[in-house]
Amino acid sequence: MTAWLTIVGIGEDGYAGLGKAARRALLAAGVVFGGERQLDLLPHCLKARRVAWPSPFDLAPLLARRGTPTCVLASGDPMFFGIGATLARQLPVEEMQVLPAPSSVSLAAARLGWPLQAVELLSLVGRPLAALNSRLHAGRRLLLLSNDGRSPAAVAALLRERGFAPSRLSVLEHLGGERERRIDGLAADWAVDETAALNVIAIDCMAGDDARRLPLTPGLPDDAYRHDGQLTKRDVRAVTLGRLAPEPGELLWDVGAGCGSIGIEWMRAHPSCRAIAIEADAGRQGHIAHNRDALGVPGLQLVAGHAPEALDGLEAPDAIFIGGGVTVPGVLESCWANLKSGGRLLANAVTLQSEATLVSWRERHGGELVRLQVAQAQALGSFDTWRAALPITLLALRKP
Repeated sequence: MTAWLTIVGIGEDGYAGLGKAARRALLAAGVVFGGERQLDLLPHCLKARRVAWPSPFDLAPLLARRGTPTCVLASGDPMFFGIGATLARQLPVEEMQVLPAPSSVSLAAARLGWPLQAVELLSLVGRPLAALNSRLHAGRRLLLLSNDGRSPAAVAALLRERGFAPSRLSVLEHLGGERERRIDGLAADWAVDETAALNVIAIDCMAGDDARRLPLTPGLPDDAYRHDGQLTKRDVRAVTLGRLAPEPGELLWDVGAGCGSIGIEWMRAHPSCRAIAIEADAGRQGHIAHNRDALGVPGLQLVAGHAPEALDGLEAPDAIFIGGGVTVPGVLESCWANLKSGGRLLANAVTLQSEATLVSWRERHGGELVRLQVAQAQALGSFDTWRAALPITLLALRKP
């Protein structure tokens, strides 16, 4: 099928800023779909019928016209957090052509003089602000797509809370249009409660003396987590994450998640990594909810319940970590059955009984057993001595 759908990116400069191809597509279309703000940018002389997206949003009216010349209007670049990306999941690329305008981040980078390839991008549209927590690193430059006019003040408050008050903020409103405006300031004394709803926030990250600077490598300090003692300790956690080996886009099950540290650091490894934390204890569920936001991965899914029952119906994972409960009947078996082919399973044991379970499992399914013993130098009177933590037995194996 030839392209029947043209997705036209339109900027704040409206119809006047469109190229010839975009104008021809709009003139030839029988119907133009778009948001009310985009449709209002079209001239009255255009003959095409204008259809605003239904609320709640639904592609059905558009897809019902499949095969008939139709246009869709989108802000800026339709493939950048836009309707073009949504439609590309529904239609073959041969059925549509995309005519982008400069995206808001391209315009923002041009105004700021920032090389776009050296800037990190984050959308706050319909997403928790807590996701910003994992992106704050001294010397980094961030461009944020705001959710609304109150986003800049909320971002400034978060920067102050995290010790990044010296960071420079720029809010760029209505980029590319007659109402374009730029507001500059420091997070430390940001006093603008509300800006125009259509804005991009630029952050030049600078850490204050009180900033908590957390790396993206596995093995965050233990005190980065709120917990009740059920925490995979820092050095063991680093080894565990190294063997789980997260890759972009993969899903982890963290079974018996405790305070959620393994799932959290799995997701911090790459923005597209996902994790499900399974935890039965209500207090620990509260710790997980706090820690995932504080450490910048609010997308961590929390499942309340006991394994193996709580595992029913969950999306099949690429990797599984069992931090507790290996002796519970059916836990290992259910995890192994649900793990994708080629997936990794890793389980830790502290007690003799749980270690015996892992040894027995290895005899039947193979894998590698590792004993981890960590000791720290601590005071003994006026001298120092080694204080050993409980040894950890680790079983790692890959499913055929």
